Order: sequence, then C-alpha cells, then structure tokens
Amino acid sequence: MPRVLIPLAQGCEELEAVTIIDLLRRAEIEVITASLDVSPVTASRGTVLLADAQLEVVKNDNFEMIVLPGGLPGADNLNNNETVHKLLQQFNADKRWIAAICAAPKVLASAGLLNNKKITSFPGALEDYDIPGLVYSTDPVVIDENIITSRGPGTAMDFALSLIVLLLGEDAKKAVEKPLQRP
Repeated sequence: MPRVLIPLAQGCEELEAVTIIDLLRRAEIEVITASLDVSPVTASRGTVLLADAQLEVVKNDNFEMIVLPGGLPGADNLNNNETVHKLLQQFNADKRWIAAICAAPKVLASAGLLNNKKITSFPGALEDYDIPGLVYSTDPVVIDENIITSRGPGTAMDFALSLIVLLLGEDAKKAVEKPLQRP
C-alpha cells in the first residue's frame, strides 16, 4: 500500500486538505497527516484539523508521495519551514512524487524544484518568483515528471483523483470516483 505524507500548516485551505485526505483514503492509500508545530491545526476558514503526527516525528519515514495543500497563510507557513524544504528536495532527488495545489507551488519554487517545469497554481501565487524555463498552464491539474500541481479548491477533487491514478492506476480512480456521483 502506498504511503503519502500531507503536511498540515496553520492556515491551510481545508477544502483542499480534507478532499485530498478523504479521496486518497477511499483508495486505501495510507495517508499520514503531519502538523508543522502542535496539533490541532486551524485551517484558513476556522476548521480545526487534528494531524496524525507532528512532522518532526515522521519526517524520516518512508513515503511514496508528499502533498502540500494550499491556502493562505498555510502555504506561507509551509514555505517558512526548513524541514518541508529539505523533504521536498530529498523527494525530488529520489524522483518520488511531489504534489502541490493552490498557493503551495510557491513552496516548490522556493525549494528550487520548478526550473524548466510545466505547472499550474492559484492565479498570482508565483508572481514574486523568477523561475527559469517555467511554463505556466491554466489546466486544472498539470503533471511534469514527478511534480503534480493544481489550481485551487475547485480542482481539489480532480487533483486527488489524479494522485490516485499515479499511485494505484486508473481502475483505483474509477472505483473511488463512481460512488462520488460526479457528473
């Protein structure tokens, strides 16, 4: 069973975080949510999330994928965390999956992972970054090698289903998607 790490920062976008966690778990993927500081995490709209562990406790565990929910100030809090940057750089060096949605691609930019990549994000999230060779897309989900990005809360379900395909294949995605009654 694949293992996925989802760091939860204070001020994260709860719709993104919960959608990703829920759909990956429906696919029977082991999801470990990890708070940057102490649990509970208060998300951007005031929803309180209880992480499975603190990031410092699980940072050396084996995961096939790391997924960063966006939202503000959540993405900024992820971006200001040295452990998150080190994990991203190690995942990239190992060619493991790295996923970020909404404003969270800014964390990938700060970690130096977006040079010569095709990505998407929440509009304006990367305007303060000069990224050589970056190709920006307005597609809902963009996959470039081991980097997966998505636009925002409205694309969270498509994003999570794309992650399921990468980890388990199209049949697993269909099995999760069918009972959701998506149009």
